[in-house]
Amino acid sequence: MIAWTHQGEPRQAQWRSESGAPVPRRVVTADDTLAADTAFRMAAEGTGLLWEGDFQNARHLLQALMRRAERKPRKAAARSAQKLAVATAAEAFHLHRQAQAQRARVLAAILIPLEGDYSIALRRAPDWRQACTEAWGPATGERSVATLRELLGLLGAHEWRKKGVEVPALGAAPLNRIHPHYGVFSPVRGEYVDLIANTPLPSKELAFDIGVGTGVLSAVLARRGVQRMVATDQDPRALACARDNLQRLGVLPRVELLQADLFPPGRAPLVVCNPPWLPARANSPIEHAVYDEGSRMLRGFLTGLADHLEPGGEGWLILSDLAEHLGLRPRDQLLVWIAEAGLVVRGRHDVKPRHAKAAEAGDALHAARAAEVTSLWRLGAAAAAPSAPSA
Repeated sequence: MIAWTHQGEPRQAQWRSESGAPVPRRVVTADDTLAADTAFRMAAEGTGLLWEGDFQNARHLLQALMRRAERKPRKAAARSAQKLAVATAAEAFHLHRQAQAQRARVLAAILIPLEGDYSIALRRAPDWRQACTEAWGPATGERSVATLRELLGLLGAHEWRKKGVEVPALGAAPLNRIHPHYGVFSPVRGEYVDLIANTPLPSKELAFDIGVGTGVLSAVLARRGVQRMVATDQDPRALACARDNLQRLGVLPRVELLQADLFPPGRAPLVVCNPPWLPARANSPIEHAVYDEGSRMLRGFLTGLADHLEPGGEGWLILSDLAEHLGLRPRDQLLVWIAEAGLVVRGRHDVKPRHAKAAEAGDALHAARAAEVTSLWRLGAAAAAPSAPSA
C-alpha cells in the first residue's frame, strides 16, 4: 500500500508497479503550482509526487523532468566521458544500464491516483480504463496509485495491441499482423523471424516452440506447413497473447499452448527457441524478453534439448552475438555449453540486424550494435550426427 496526507487527512491505496519498484520513501501531494526545478530536485531525492492538479500539466511536468534528467552538469558529464573512455565493453554496458535505471527512478516520481474502476479523477484526465483492464485485468473496486510513466506505457501497449505489427514473413496483408499484449515483447526485430521463415525444415510433422511470446514463430511455422506444434511459456500474459494472435491468423487449431518452464513432455523433430540475448538482470517483467540473468534460459534449453529431439531432429537456437561484442559472454563459452549438452552444430544461418539503433552513431552501445549478427544455430544430438561443421 502507498500512504499520503490530503488536506491533513491520512489516505492510502494499492501501489501498482510492473517493475517491482518499492513505494517511494516519501510521498507528497503536488499540483500545477509545483516548479519543474523543484520537482526534479525532489524526484532525485526519491520523493513521490502524488498529482492532484490538471492531468495534462502532469504530462508537461514529466517532459520537463526528462529534459533535466538528460542534462548533466559540465563536471559530471566530463567524469562520465572519462569513465567511458577507459571502460571495457562490458563496463560501458553496465554504466549505460546504471544511467538508464537512475533516469527511470527520477521519471517515476509523478504518481497518478486511480479510482476503483481505473478512472482518473483529475481535470482533463483521459479515459484509459480499457488500457488498464488489458494490462491488469478487470477492476476490483479498490483505489490504486501508479506512476504516470507506467500509465503512458500501458497506453502505448494498448495502441500496439489495436494496430498490430506487420510481419512480412507471415504473408500478405491483412493476415500478417501480430498484436502484442502489455508485458509481452513485440516482434519488431524482423531479422530473426526471417531466419525461421527461410531455413529448410527437417520435418513438417511436429515442432516445439519454447518461449512462445506473441506466438509469431509458431505462426510462421504453421504458415510454412508444420502440421502440429506445442508451444510453451511460463508467463500467462504471453500465453493469452499467443492464443489471441494464433486465433486471429487462423492457425490456433494446430498449436497446443502449455504453461511450462522450457520444454513440454515428449520429443519432436524440430525444437525452436529464441531466448533472451543478454546475460544480465531484468529490471521489469518485459525486460525478461531481452535479459537472461546467468544465461539461465539459454543453458536450460541447451541442457535439455537432446532429451527432447527425435532421432535426426534439429534444435533451432535463435541468438544474437551482441553479448559477445559487449564482453558479457564469449563465443567459446557458448560452444562449450553446446558440447557439454551432447549437441553438435549442423549449420548456422546469419543475418545483420536492420533496426534503427544499429546505425545510430550516438547510441551508447553503437560499436557493439554495428558489429552485431543474429544467427539461427542448427543443433543436433551428437549421436545423431557423424560430424559437425566448424562454428
